[in-house]
Amino acid sequence: MITPLASDPSASFVLIARDGADTVELLTGEVVDVDLLADIPLTSDGTAGGAPQEVFALVPYRQVRERGFEAREDETPLRCIIVDRHEHLPAEELIASLPHDPITLHGAGFDISDDDYAAVVERVIAEEIGRGEGANFVIRRDYIARFEGDDRTAALTWFRALLEHERGAYWTFAVITPGQILVGASPEAHVVAQDGIVTMNPISGTFRHPAGGATKESLVEFLSSTKETEELFMVVDEELKMMSAVCSDGGRITGPHLKQMSRLTHTEYMLRGSSRLDPRDILRETMFAPTVTGSPMQNACTVIRRHEQKPRGYYSGVAALFTPNAHGGHDLDAPILIRTVYANDGALRVPVGATLVRHSDPHGEVSETHGKAAGVLGAIGAIDRDEAADADAPAAPVDLAADPEVASLLASRNARLAEFWLNPQSDGSSGPFAGRTALVVDAEDRFTTMLAHQLRHLGLDVRILAWHETTESDADAADLVVAGPGPGDPRDESSPRVARMRELVSRRRAQRRPLLAVCLSHQILADGFGIDLVPLDSPHQGLQKVVRVFGEDASIGFYNTFTARVTPGTTRVGDVEVSADAVTGDVFALRGPRLASIQGHLESILSRDGIRTLERLVMHALS
Repeated sequence: MITPLASDPSASFVLIARDGADTVELLTGEVVDVDLLADIPLTSDGTAGGAPQEVFALVPYRQVRERGFEAREDETPLRCIIVDRHEHLPAEELIASLPHDPITLHGAGFDISDDDYAAVVERVIAEEIGRGEGANFVIRRDYIARFEGDDRTAALTWFRALLEHERGAYWTFAVITPGQILVGASPEAHVVAQDGIVTMNPISGTFRHPAGGATKESLVEFLSSTKETEELFMVVDEELKMMSAVCSDGGRITGPHLKQMSRLTHTEYMLRGSSRLDPRDILRETMFAPTVTGSPMQNACTVIRRHEQKPRGYYSGVAALFTPNAHGGHDLDAPILIRTVYANDGALRVPVGATLVRHSDPHGEVSETHGKAAGVLGAIGAIDRDEAADADAPAAPVDLAADPEVASLLASRNARLAEFWLNPQSDGSSGPFAGRTALVVDAEDRFTTMLAHQLRHLGLDVRILAWHETTESDADAADLVVAGPGPGDPRDESSPRVARMRELVSRRRAQRRPLLAVCLSHQILADGFGIDLVPLDSPHQGLQKVVRVFGEDASIGFYNTFTARVTPGTTRVGDVEVSADAVTGDVFALRGPRLASIQGHLESILSRDGIRTLERLVMHALS
C-alpha cells in the first residue's frame, strides 16, 4: 500500500495510528525546515490571509530556547511536512503490506555505563535537589545498537511490530524523512487545542507489569506508593503552570485515570481550559512536558544542560499536527516524543530517562532506564519479547480500572487536592479585591502563573513580570506587589536574581506599601528581619503539610529546600508576627504592617486551603 513511498529515498511521509482506531493515517508532503515555531507555515503564503494548510511538525527539545531556557545546540531541525495528502488506510491491510523480517541488533548497550549514570543521579540529588534548584529532574541516557539493512525498511518493520503488539498508546507512529527517521508509541498527548479548548495530559508513575501480566494485587501496591503519587502531583502542578499561562480560566483538573499499555500502566490526569491563542503560541508556552524535563521547568533545562553529555535531539520534544478547522484557524494535536526509536545509517538509538526526586535510589533509577529501554525494544521486536516483564501476560487485556478497590484508591487521591483546581472557577469580577492591581514578580518559577490566576479569581487586575524586567516604576504603580517563588539558595550573594529580589522586597518594605512574599521571597523577607536562613535536613519538594497560619490550620503544599528558622516558641520579631513550627521553629508565615509572607505554595494543587489562606494574607497586606 505504501511500497512506492517506502522505496523512494527522497519521499517523506508520516504514519499515525491513534488509540482505538481501526485505520492508519498516511500523510505525505514537502519537507520544510524552519527556525522558530512562529515560522511553521500554517497558510500557503505564510500570512494571515493565506489559504490554511495542514502541517505536521517535529519539534526538537532545543526549541525551549524560544522561552529563554537553556539547551545544548545541535543540528536537529524543526522539521515540517506541508501535507498534500491525508488518507485513512485500513489497519489490517496496511499491516499485511509492511515488512516483517526480524531486524538483528549488534553491539547493543547504553552510551553511558550503569556506574557512570548512577554517579550522575547521585550528583543531581546532592547538588541540585539538595541545594534547592528544583523538585525533580529527568536525566536521560541512550540505548544504542547497529543493525543491517535499510533504515526505512527497519523503521517500517518496527512500526508493524508496534501495530501488532502495542496497545494503549495515544499515537503509534512512523516518521520517514531524509536524515530523520522516527518510530514510536507515545503514551501521552502533551497538549491538544481544539475549538478553543486546550487539554493537557500529565502522566507519571510507571507500573511495570510483572510476569504473567498486571494483577489487581500488584496494581494496588503500586497505587499505594507515596513516591509514585507525589511524582504525579508534582507533574500536575508543573503543567497547571503552563495551563494558567495559556488559558483565561486557568485550567481544571479531572481524573485521576489509569493509562494501561502492553507492558506498562501509568496514572494520569486531564487538564482543560479555554484559550484564544494561536496554536503555535500555545505550543511555545507549554514546551515541554515536566515528565521528561523536571520542575521548575526553567531550572530543569539548566540542570539538563549541566548533567547530560549530549544534546537531546527530538527526545522530550513533540510531534505536532496542525489541522485547519471550520473557524479559519488550526487545531493542534501534539503528543510527546518518548518511547521512540531513531534510525540513522544503520544505527538505532532509544533515549530513556528517569525522574529523580529527593528520595531516589541511584541504582533504582539505573534499573528504571533498563526497563524503559527493554520495553521499547521488546515492543518493536528488536529483542525477544520474553525479555519483557509481562511476557506471559494474557492476550486479552484486563480492565483493572473498573475494579472497585482500584477505582476507590484512584479517587481517594483527590481528597488531598485543592478543590479550587477541581471545580469550575468564577471570572473574579465580583472578588473581594476588585478594582485593585497587583504585580507578580517571577523569580524563575512559573508557579507565578497559577498564583496570578488565583489573584484574578479574588478580583485583582494582575500582571506578571520577570525579576530582571521589573523596574521600580512597575512596582510603584501596583497596589500590591507579590514577590514570587524561585529556585536556589536565598543566601547566595553571587546570584543576580536573588540580589534583585532582595532589592525589590527591601524597597517595598521600606515604603510600607502592600507586599506579599512567597517561598524564596518569604525567605528573603525573613532574612531582612534578622531571622536565620538554614537548609532543611530533608528537602520539602512536593510535600503536603497541615500548619498553623495565624490562628487557623491550613493544608499547604511545600516546595522548599531552605527555611527561615526562629527559636521554637517565638511569635514576634520586632513588629512582625511569626507563625512557626512549635518544635523546629521553621517559619511558615510572617505578618506585619502592610506585609505578609508564606513559605508554602498556596497556588499548588497540594494546598487544599490555599485560596482561603491567600485571601487572608492579601487582605492583611492591603488593609
